[in-house]
Amino acid sequence: MASMIRRSGAATSVAAYAALAPMAVTVLLCYLGTMVWTARVSTTSARTFPADDFVGLAQYVKLFDNDRWLVSLHNIGIYGGLFIAASLVAGFLLAVFIDQKVMAEGVLRTVFLYPYAMSFVATGLVWQWMLNPELGLQAVLQQWGFSGARFDWIVDQDMVIYTVVIATVWQAAGLVMALLLSGLRGIDEEIWKAARIDGIPRWRVYVSIVLPMLGPSLSTAFVLLFVMVVKLFDAVVAMTQGGPGTASEVPAKFIMDYLFGRANLGLASAASIVLLLTVLAIVAPVYYAKNRAGRRMEA
Repeated sequence: MASMIRRSGAATSVAAYAALAPMAVTVLLCYLGTMVWTARVSTTSARTFPADDFVGLAQYVKLFDNDRWLVSLHNIGIYGGLFIAASLVAGFLLAVFIDQKVMAEGVLRTVFLYPYAMSFVATGLVWQWMLNPELGLQAVLQQWGFSGARFDWIVDQDMVIYTVVIATVWQAAGLVMALLLSGLRGIDEEIWKAARIDGIPRWRVYVSIVLPMLGPSLSTAFVLLFVMVVKLFDAVVAMTQGGPGTASEVPAKFIMDYLFGRANLGLASAASIVLLLTVLAIVAPVYYAKNRAGRRMEA
């Protein structure tokens, strides 16, 4: 009997590994393989086609001597800080609102989460129409008699990056809401009862007790938002094409332009590796801290 159980367990393990094998091969070849290939190309003088020579870090030196790349890093820094902060705040406030057992909660959750189901291209086009000075909000306000109304940020070099922040926060806040709402629903009701008995203001409970308890949900939301920052491309192309000038240029657009528009495979690969290292430098510590905290709680 015992031998039959062992054989059955072994057969189950073999079947499980066999089922996972295609995905493992895909990860090794399509993900890790392409990363290694990109890193190799970034150390060559490749232009339109890959090259077999070795130029060391020359492409990286050229990359950081490129003013357009430096502008894109500046823009993504401003965008990333504002986008992540605004999305977390907006998502948290929406989650707190929904957590109050409001009427039509299911409908509201769907409404707030729906923008995330849209593509960034669709979001960008909608916001481009809304912010167009000749067709959008500014034109409507002026038609209503507010002749001095100005909302032309999308064509203003100093303000255009903030229009991208507004559009993408509108899209991402619902995702943060869903993540934090699940965390809020997991908080013991006894905590709220104890806080009411002690006369602690509700806002203080959220700041001092609830937010620390939402650490895992917040870290997950942060990682997802950070990846969205690094991948930012569709919304910029749909809204501004990187303009006016290079005022809304971002690294992903820089890479795509140099890869396909300027046929500079080596420089585009170097920029891709820089982005990859940036993601690993941010995401790896967050996941390490999250897993360590989980092991500490289990112990």
